[in-house]
Amino acid sequence: MEWIEKASQCPILKGVAPDLLLELFGNLQFQIKSYQKDDVLAIQGDEVNRLMIILQGSARGEMTDFSGHIIKIEDVAAPKPLAGAFLFGNDNRFPVDVVANEPVRVLVIYRDEFLKLLRMNETVQMNYLNLVGSKAQFLSRKIKFLSFKTIKGKIAHYLIALKQEDGGTFRLPASQQELADLFGVARPSVARALGELEQEGLIAAQNRTVKILDKPGLLKYLNE
Repeated sequence: MEWIEKASQCPILKGVAPDLLLELFGNLQFQIKSYQKDDVLAIQGDEVNRLMIILQGSARGEMTDFSGHIIKIEDVAAPKPLAGAFLFGNDNRFPVDVVANEPVRVLVIYRDEFLKLLRMNETVQMNYLNLVGSKAQFLSRKIKFLSFKTIKGKIAHYLIALKQEDGGTFRLPASQQELADLFGVARPSVARALGELEQEGLIAAQNRTVKILDKPGLLKYLNE
């Protein structure tokens, strides 16, 4: 079945052979739903009572601010899950509206059925725990970066931490968009700040390869 091949590529189900997944799903109740462009998959504030895995296409998370403007938060494409880390908890609700960017197909597993799957397969269990743990670590790092007032301060802290781990010239593990998401700013702002740090002679950067040329100069941005 085509859908099981797609599902097996999802981070939560990765590492489980499609044949075994098909056998596991034979013991579960699940749905495969189709949506058209601009259809709403979930509404902000609704309880997250189901795991949704995008099998085809992509969807966006968006919210409406107090002035009525719609703000896009992120795009999620196949084969990733939607709000997977929010499935359990005391206030497990969708943080945003989820809207189809294009025709999408979604595998839907309700919470009780997903619990059965976690009990049946240790790989799925570990994948899900890693997903939740990674999300918690990401949010923890994001809170730390929010303590720095300037984008250059955020970048300086990020680069200095990487150099302590790797030493010398190192490669950025994240794209500019991923850094923007982590810092809570727009991607062009990250690109501009990196360019200014290079012009100031504090770093040398080519694509994702970076070398810190003036660490004391970078440290000054941590105190701004």
